[in-house]
Amino acid sequence: MSPKQQRGEETADRLLDAALQVYAESGEQGVTVSALTRASGVSLGSLYHHFGSVDGLMDVLLQRWLGRLLDELARTVGSSRTAANGIRALVRTYLAFIQEHPDAARLLHSSYADRLGMAQAKQLRDAQEARLSPLAAWVQQHIDSGELAPLPVPLVEALAMGPVVATARRWLSGIDDVELDEAVRVLPERIIRSLSP
Repeated sequence: MSPKQQRGEETADRLLDAALQVYAESGEQGVTVSALTRASGVSLGSLYHHFGSVDGLMDVLLQRWLGRLLDELARTVGSSRTAANGIRALVRTYLAFIQEHPDAARLLHSSYADRLGMAQAKQLRDAQEARLSPLAAWVQQHIDSGELAPLPVPLVEALAMGPVVATARRWLSGIDDVELDEAVRVLPERIIRSLSP
């Protein structure tokens, strides 16, 4: 990588880090060009050069953190030999991720991310295909072995992820009525039952 390319990557990374910081401090409405350039120390021209717009920057930021979450899930779930252990790993890894990265998790679970997901579902899925395919293959393998109910993979995903995402959203919103340690103990067995053949 040339020094110019390295500087460009460093600039893009500063803008992405600043965008997450601004989002965490001020919410979606606070993510403005002036707030981003002030927080990052990067020029307006560099922001537009690297991302095209604030929305372009936020889209890349979402993709970056979604990719990190999916990488962790694929690693832990994919190394599980049984469906039950994979589901336990999924719950544990997902909830640990939101605890370790609460600002990024709030963005991933935000109305902004929901709107983008609804408007660009196919593009987002295509962009994450390399990460999603191993997870889908793992699910299909356990359906084929008879460990999981013979359902379409998207329905297995909904049954497995629905309770975890709902718990994460509740915890991230600051509602004090959910304990993540308890969720890690309780949710996997309930999910396993719902997916039993």
